[in-house]
Amino acid sequence: MMMKFTCNTTALTQGINSALLAVSPKSTLLALEGIMVQAGFREISLVSYNLEMGITASLEAQVEQMGQIIIPAKMFYDIIRRIESDEVTIEADDRCLVQITGGVSQFTILGMTAEEFPELPEVGEAAGFTMPMETLSSMVDMTRYAIATNDTKPVQTGCLFELENGELTVVAVDGFRLALRRERVQSEETMRFIVPGKTLGELLKLMTPEGNVAVEVSRKHILFDMGSCTLVSRLLEGDFLDYHAAIPKESSTTVVVNTRALINSIERTSLLISDRLRSPLRVDFGESVIKMSCSTSIGKAYDECCCSTTGNLLEMGFNNRFLLDALKNVDTDMVRLELCGPLSPMKVLPLEGEHFLFLVLPMRLRAE
Repeated sequence: MMMKFTCNTTALTQGINSALLAVSPKSTLLALEGIMVQAGFREISLVSYNLEMGITASLEAQVEQMGQIIIPAKMFYDIIRRIESDEVTIEADDRCLVQITGGVSQFTILGMTAEEFPELPEVGEAAGFTMPMETLSSMVDMTRYAIATNDTKPVQTGCLFELENGELTVVAVDGFRLALRRERVQSEETMRFIVPGKTLGELLKLMTPEGNVAVEVSRKHILFDMGSCTLVSRLLEGDFLDYHAAIPKESSTTVVVNTRALINSIERTSLLISDRLRSPLRVDFGESVIKMSCSTSIGKAYDECCCSTTGNLLEMGFNNRFLLDALKNVDTDMVRLELCGPLSPMKVLPLEGEHFLFLVLPMRLRAE
């Protein structure tokens, strides 16, 4: 016998579920399609790695024999989640046969030796900081809509993290829009790194509303430690856009408007716009009302929304989807729009302060 343990079935299902996020669906290296199960002292670890990102989920277990083996991930998950007993026993022998027993259910499947599993990257001597998972979750969730999805500039397929003077800034940019979120963090460190968007998407699935996440950063890798689960990922290399230069310093118009009312109004006006019927959304910022209109080959739409405007009144054109993406990621009931002429990017900000800042590039309007 090379390994044997018993653990809670629900906890094991959750652990496998977490590990599945970094399993390669199809790989030339068969071991990467599996989960490496390591039985240690009083706990087991489930490790997955797709050469970009690795996840380790740990849970308590009664370990009779320490050891490790690779089990095919999808088969493992399907078996464990269907077992009806509260506890499950897993044992592996020298021939890599894995026996899974839960209540009356019993399965024997073929595993692989742990030697075939590539080593996860080490973060080593790394700088780092700790913050509430809920805060990091909110920062990533509010900015990731603006991550570039094409690879023309690989560095823009991730979020820039900047830590300076106890303030963490997360920035995403894709050439048409920019999303920025700031929070205070208890750290004296100064650092700057770019995390791939795919990693951040999986990180969101692993983080919980309670507890802290410890972030450790080396030159090429980053580790997020959430207690019972860790995620290690490569970082993106390259020069990120100088976002300070992209944000307009001045504004000649400030519009205060209810976020939900503006979203509803844009959505109604956009009913005639589709991928096939493209048309800019014409937005006329008046003193107390924002007038919206569009015209496509199938007809015209008009809607309006109450607001309070100070400064110059102006008319601008926008891509309706980019406008909605920014507004739907706002976490305040009221929003402040800052404008500086019809062809300058529009800033979307909270009423007070700047804990978030979204930029939306305007579209040129044809004269009616």
